[in-house]
Amino acid sequence: MDSYRIERLSTGIPDLDKIIEGGIPKGFFVSLTGEPGSGKTIACIHFIAQGIKDNDKCIYVTTEESASSIILQASQFNINFNKAIQENKLIIIDALMGGESQWSLKSLDLESLIDKIIEAKKSLGFGRARLVIDSLSAFWLDKPAMARKFSYQLKRILYKWEFTIYATSQYAITTSEAFGWGVEHVADGILRFRRIIRHSKLHRYIMVEKMRQTQHSPFLYEIDIVNGKGIVFIGKSEERREDVSLPSNVKKRILESKEREKEII
Repeated sequence: MDSYRIERLSTGIPDLDKIIEGGIPKGFFVSLTGEPGSGKTIACIHFIAQGIKDNDKCIYVTTEESASSIILQASQFNINFNKAIQENKLIIIDALMGGESQWSLKSLDLESLIDKIIEAKKSLGFGRARLVIDSLSAFWLDKPAMARKFSYQLKRILYKWEFTIYATSQYAITTSEAFGWGVEHVADGILRFRRIIRHSKLHRYIMVEKMRQTQHSPFLYEIDIVNGKGIVFIGKSEERREDVSLPSNVKKRILESKEREKEII
């Protein structure tokens, strides 16, 4: 594949860039999926931090943590989001606290989200832009079967504004409903995060399951989260597939959820 013809945005994680031909193709909608605590938010922080370095217009929508929490978390990896905000390189839209500030989102509906993102982009100015929505699952908690439709609408509208998008979504190991199945069909790329406890120790993994226009690595990689650095690749995983795949009963519930989605849509 002639990757040199495709404009790519660095993920901010050098070893991840290496396995996707240098970065995310411009304009892509990338889904970051996995359980809570598997590394999705930190990957988003890396993505935005790299955007600030590259002079991209950066917007971070947070639905499950406050803006101040995201800023604090970034600082643990020597990333200064406060400075970027002051220099008008970054806007954090707080959809959790629902305050009265300009960059608070008072209701979790798709129309309000899109309007606020476009308002933020206009404030930052013209140019290549990065957007994180962490997490997109919050917008369909009461209607998970609508995930695919909502994701498509979001992607279609925001593409015109030169955004390359990271959108996180998660599933609980006990239920398929929490995830909102259908996002992956719309996404141009899928970064799958997993975590397991083995020998009384937490292990985290990442796999590039999908990346259009890219000859990406087919392997599973173990990662670590290091204070002062963020996500660090340990290497290709030697775990068996059954160690990191979903249990069969969860897969069954996922298939049942997909069937209900078809009936509703």
